[in-house]
Amino acid sequence: MTVGDRAGSAPPPEPRGPLSGAVTGLLRHGHGVPPEAHRLAAEADPYGDDLQLALYVCYELHYRGFAGVDDEYEWDPDLLRLRAAMERVFLGALRDDAAQRLPAASVDEALAGLLVEPVGDDGTSVSHHLAREGTLGQLREHAALRSVYHLKEADPHLWVVPRLRGRAKAAMVAVEYEEYGAARAGRMHQCLFAELMSDLGLDASYAHYVPACPAEMLAVANLMSLLGLHRSLRGALVGHYATIEVTSSPGSRRLADAMRRTGAGPAAVRFHDEHVEADAVHEQLMRHEVVGGLLADEPDLEKDVLFGIGATLLLEDRFSARLLAAWRAGESPLRVPL
Repeated sequence: MTVGDRAGSAPPPEPRGPLSGAVTGLLRHGHGVPPEAHRLAAEADPYGDDLQLALYVCYELHYRGFAGVDDEYEWDPDLLRLRAAMERVFLGALRDDAAQRLPAASVDEALAGLLVEPVGDDGTSVSHHLAREGTLGQLREHAALRSVYHLKEADPHLWVVPRLRGRAKAAMVAVEYEEYGAARAGRMHQCLFAELMSDLGLDASYAHYVPACPAEMLAVANLMSLLGLHRSLRGALVGHYATIEVTSSPGSRRLADAMRRTGAGPAAVRFHDEHVEADAVHEQLMRHEVVGGLLADEPDLEKDVLFGIGATLLLEDRFSARLLAAWRAGESPLRVPL
């Protein structure tokens, strides 16, 4: 048994409903999965707080785990069965809604569309808002929420490497090598984001802001874990990661401008400047070598790659809408104020 307060591990978060209560109850007290949990999963809101937090907790067992929780729960059969039931609900909704978000007929068409920056701001872009009129407080809220993604940036994408071959595998490893600082620990993008948080006066502890995250942000983080953990979703994971790399550079430039304008600090600027440069290169590798190599080897995965692109856009849209609606109403999008 390996239980204890590990360095960098937080305790399980407080539940937000019966599903997350069933999962955290098992981890905290060993109560077992309640008989009604599978029915609750089937009836749950696929994008709601309860299901998304429950999935997040299940997935986190594959990363750093939780303080005071036995590592053996990572492969607990009852917990895996419940996770699978929740994943079916989440995936079902994503497949329906992603197809409407991205009606592109081919991966080439979809990626070409992502390369075209809209003329001006249509009012749905968080980076445009922050660059133009965002306050330092809004930048801090944005960074706190995105930390559940960026403090594990690239980790779930590594799971796809043994599931690729040839060009796709070689290029994927090349992109990941840069994400991990090219063998320099202090240049890992995870570390650069922690330094950004410190410049903004935020707590850079891993998973510290999970209790503050609305379901929309948990879903963004859960998507990469879901796709990374399942070999059957390797095409969708590649589509997801390509979307992140293709769209990152312009948004990062705007966020760097916002950090400079508000005097956020050099480390806060550095993180986004790094992504402006690095992701411009990564975009080429992802499009031509990772996506191109995968589809040359397995052309039947094109629909899966399209699903990964559409699901990523869908969940990022939902997260952006949550932030902008709150800010325009003079409110905070966080469940727990900073």
